[in-house]
Amino acid sequence: MSATEIGAACFLLLSLAQGAAFSQTTQEQATKGRLMVATCQFPVTSDIAANADWIRRQMREAAARSADIVHFSECALSGYAGVDFKGFDGFDWEGLRKETESILALARELHVWVVLGSSHRLGEGHKPRNALYVIDSEGRVVDRYDKRFCTGPDLHYYSPGNHFVTFTVNGVKCGLLVCFDLRFPELYRGYSELGVQLIFHSFYNAKRKAGDILPKIMPPTARARAATNAMFISMNNSSVKYAWPSRFITPDGLVADVLPLHEPGVMVNEVDTGRAYYDASGPYRADAIRGKLHSGEVVEDPRSRDRTCF
Repeated sequence: MSATEIGAACFLLLSLAQGAAFSQTTQEQATKGRLMVATCQFPVTSDIAANADWIRRQMREAAARSADIVHFSECALSGYAGVDFKGFDGFDWEGLRKETESILALARELHVWVVLGSSHRLGEGHKPRNALYVIDSEGRVVDRYDKRFCTGPDLHYYSPGNHFVTFTVNGVKCGLLVCFDLRFPELYRGYSELGVQLIFHSFYNAKRKAGDILPKIMPPTARARAATNAMFISMNNSSVKYAWPSRFITPDGLVADVLPLHEPGVMVNEVDTGRAYYDASGPYRADAIRGKLHSGEVVEDPRSRDRTCF
């Protein structure tokens, strides 16, 4: 092995050691906890009652598999305006309310938390919100996240949100995002600054055309978000064709589990914030967030200032 190759190998080993050590240090400073997460997918439609049946069935399966929290996709209960139905004129808000109440009651019965994708009605003259309800294990809605970055078509039907949501279950600090929010790394950085360790990111990238770009780019983008922010991500989707299957991603950017393509399913994965994951950028992340966009100390030297010399 050449001296250059030996040097490169040593640098890689040092980086791995530094990343693992910093990951352990930051996790010791943050809240420690263990959480069993059920990530669910099913074929979402405009039929609220049918969607609710799927949700209750998968809640029961998740609880039977010892899940602490059950995560559903974007608009899982209401269906997705502009895709599953034409718009909110004549929408069955009363039916949505009744099915939501049944899900609250089941969460209380099963003693599980639920992240429920739905549509949230606003006052007269305002479009609804594309929302995720946080339901605690007592069957209460304790917070709501509203999709912040609605796409152009979304804005015909939904009003964008303007706030982060954080909550803690079993010592794990959680945050919420919806679909197109993935394209904005600032949201993940914002949650990182808030100390979030697990993101529930709900999607509806379904009913696409065969060969569509989204199944190719969305999952790897999420892996990058996880790795650059050292977060777990529960990432789910409707299972209607054409879509990509739900995934669970660890803080090193690896996919720990994935559901079958275009099939309903529930996967349960453990979040253990006491475990160290590879985190190469960890030693510099806090400085980078504060605006120091380099490692080490910058030196002052004439040959550094003159960028045309060689």
